[in-house]
Amino acid sequence: MAPRGLEKRRRYLVEFQTIGSSVKVSAIDPVTLVEVSIVGPTTVSEAELSHLAVRKLEYVLRKQTEAPTDARPGIKA
Repeated sequence: MAPRGLEKRRRYLVEFQTIGSSVKVSAIDPVTLVEVSIVGPTTVSEAELSHLAVRKLEYVLRKQTEAPTDARPGIKA
């Protein structure tokens, strides 16, 4: 049995690409194949950049599962 609080934790793939003085960090959910990216300075630690990319990915995944709150008729994004 997993430790308490870790049974719902998901794993993500995180990729770093250095481009000049910036780092592009991509986070991918291997289950849904959703991918997000952030760009940060090379002076920030990989742990911090990874944490930010994963938080963004979790936000996007959460938004995809929420029901739309706009009940107006018309074109939906």
